[in-house]
Amino acid sequence: MRPVPVMRRSIRICVLIAVLTAAGGCALGPDYARPDLDSPDAYRQPSPAGESIANLGWWQQYQDPQLRALIELALSENRDLARAVAHIEEARARYGFVRADQFPRLDGRAGAGRGNQATQATGIQDQYVVAGDVSWEVDLFGKLRRSTQAARAELLATEEARRAVTITLVADVASAYLLLRDLDTRYEIARRTLETRKASTNIVMARFDKGIVPLIDVNQAQIEQADAAAQLASFERDVIRTENLLNVLVGRNPGPILRQRHAPLRLSPPQVPAGLPSELLERRPDVRQAEQLLAAQTARIGVAEALRWPSLSLTASLGLASTDLSDLLDSDAKIWNLGGNLFSPIFNSGQNKRRVEVEKARTKQLLNAYEQTVLQAFREVEDALTDIRTLYDEAQARHRQVKAARSGAKLSRARYDGGVTSYLEVLESERSLFRAELAESAVRRAQLVGVVSLYKALGGGWQTEK
Repeated sequence: MRPVPVMRRSIRICVLIAVLTAAGGCALGPDYARPDLDSPDAYRQPSPAGESIANLGWWQQYQDPQLRALIELALSENRDLARAVAHIEEARARYGFVRADQFPRLDGRAGAGRGNQATQATGIQDQYVVAGDVSWEVDLFGKLRRSTQAARAELLATEEARRAVTITLVADVASAYLLLRDLDTRYEIARRTLETRKASTNIVMARFDKGIVPLIDVNQAQIEQADAAAQLASFERDVIRTENLLNVLVGRNPGPILRQRHAPLRLSPPQVPAGLPSELLERRPDVRQAEQLLAAQTARIGVAEALRWPSLSLTASLGLASTDLSDLLDSDAKIWNLGGNLFSPIFNSGQNKRRVEVEKARTKQLLNAYEQTVLQAFREVEDALTDIRTLYDEAQARHRQVKAARSGAKLSRARYDGGVTSYLEVLESERSLFRAELAESAVRRAQLVGVVSLYKALGGGWQTEK
């Protein structure tokens, strides 16, 4: 009797059955398809034709090498970005772990023992075994395939999450740096105003000592001087806080930020191209992440559906067994076996059916989350385009306001020195000038940040110079 050829034929038959079964098996549950969305043909706000700003080197418009250096440092050192990258590595390993369930598993075992059996009269015996075991769950109804699809979609979602973190990081660094430059300007305005008011207070006090002006003029001058000093201290505090924020974003301890404090930033154009709304679904990482999560959850419906049906597992083993270690390699010591196990749920009080309902309900939740993410994306682009258009008009108006305020303050001082008007007019003119200069600086920063906001809303990526 030769059991080995019989064993080989049995293995071939078993493998052939498994292959045919797997090939003819179907994957239960719905296949994912992108939901139909009512996306606009064009943005509400006017945008010039041309390549989208998301594909352009928008940061080059600022002509500031320090800004670029900070962004590049953040991309290499930011902790949140590093965590997002590690999350991708975890998801990739999980995908490989889940995918491995689709393939046969081979295990080895070896053992030695000594004992007796009550049913045998042979006394104490030794037993030596060396064998390999193969096991395979045949994916009859697509449970393993759907699980792999879900894991792959989750991996893609983590990659999109990393892109979202990158875009947010670049935008946050740029916005914080522009705020810092704006605070430098406002600090300088406050310092210059404080010096002017100190000089005015000294002049008013000298006139009061000579009996030319009343004490109320002195008090009013001191009030305005103290207000400018308080504003200066406030801006200094905000500068340090913003520097600390930037250092955290670039992965450094708190400290000063190297910059050209008095070099003006170039303003962006009043209008920038946004591209087509349809491109947003393909570019924005948060939209793509939401879609991949929806795809993963759709695949889990198939997993739940497959759990309601039978599962087939095939097993095989081949090895050597002997009661004498010296005979372990003899041909008569060979052992083998083939087996198949069929498991089918029969009655579980509706648990498997409810599992499917749970996964379907979760899919509906993620579908609504995806649609909400798309709506939010369109809103953010429209808001950014609106900001860019209206901030340009506001900046022009603020510039005219500053020119008028400077002229008014100069005339009021001349009228006061000539005894034509009271000191109250001078104070009000200087207050108007101070407020106008601060407002102009703030709106100039808002113009610059508007381009950053549009880049972020469009899902633009960090482009390197070629």
